[in-house]
Amino acid sequence: MQEKIHPKYDVTKITCACGNVIETRSTARDIHVEICSACHPFFTGKQKLVDTAGRIERFRKKYSIKE
Repeated sequence: MQEKIHPKYDVTKITCACGNVIETRSTARDIHVEICSACHPFFTGKQKLVDTAGRIERFRKKYSIKE
């Protein structure tokens, strides 16, 4: 390997919006994510409905779907 061409590989923290903090190694500094394995529905088994700008409500109203 050539010297002085590779980025620095250090310990960093990945912080999720739910508050979960994961320590790993990366070339990037602190990383902030919106969803992680601690809060993702696939890993938790719980359905989490995220409504962005009322899209779900507009869909239900358009197709007359009741909850």
